[in-house]
Amino acid sequence: MSDATAKLGRYAEGRHDHPIVREEKTVRVLVWEWPVRVAHWVVVLSIAVLSFTGYYMYDPFIIARGREAFLMGRMRFIHEVAAWFFISAVLLRFYWFFKGNRWAHWRSFLPLKRWWRKGFVTQLKYYLFLNRDPESEVGHNPLAAAAYVVVFGLMVVEIATGLALYNHILDSKFLGFFVDWIPGIINIRYIREIHFLIMFAFFAFVIHHVYSAVLIGIEERSGLMGGIFSGYKFFPAAFVAADPTRRVHEEKIPAVAAGRSHKVRTGTSGGEEKPGTVPGTTPAAPRQ
Repeated sequence: MSDATAKLGRYAEGRHDHPIVREEKTVRVLVWEWPVRVAHWVVVLSIAVLSFTGYYMYDPFIIARGREAFLMGRMRFIHEVAAWFFISAVLLRFYWFFKGNRWAHWRSFLPLKRWWRKGFVTQLKYYLFLNRDPESEVGHNPLAAAAYVVVFGLMVVEIATGLALYNHILDSKFLGFFVDWIPGIINIRYIREIHFLIMFAFFAFVIHHVYSAVLIGIEERSGLMGGIFSGYKFFPAAFVAADPTRRVHEEKIPAVAAGRSHKVRTGTSGGEEKPGTVPGTTPAAPRQ
């Protein structure tokens, strides 16, 4: 039976799977280290608080009465506290662009290699319904990485405009040294509008981010959704060994044997591999 016939048979029987799902010898890989996960969830929670309080400050939608007459002051205080959490989380993530593993490193987010550019096109075709299977990488796929670059850029703009608005009231010489140049080139009213409108860009990103994470997680069966909590994702050993993001000084693939539950779920078989090793990783041809 030809490969094409077998593929058509799987479609007819409703058994089509993403190619990497059909591989054996699945291993779990610590992809997202704890600083990445902490920064991610602090950013998520702080954006939720900042959005609620920020929208209220822009257009008060709660009428305060009696002892709650100072509600605007409370909202502003909560907004400012959440903002410092947000700034701290972004700084941690930026630090981890240089300190983190191969999948968190800044090189994985820029089109420096041919595989990155090729994967970007492949993933874009998937979302345009031109490809059946998405681009799979151990870390972020190139299209997701490109989206993160844009989002991180918006975070920097949001922080800069927020600090400029804050110092417009605080009038701190220390803080003004860093942000007073912004009102010098943009009217404070426009800074406020920019700061407010970026919130909606974050909303749009969150909607697509959750949708695509669930979708790709279902396609790959790699534990993508759970990975942001545990840090681990699941892939065939040979797929991990051929990971193109490996840097020259990284000689070992940081993978351990997959648990029994994942073997049962993906239909893989075989004995348990020893932790700290990647079975079946005889020299694999790198993905170009």
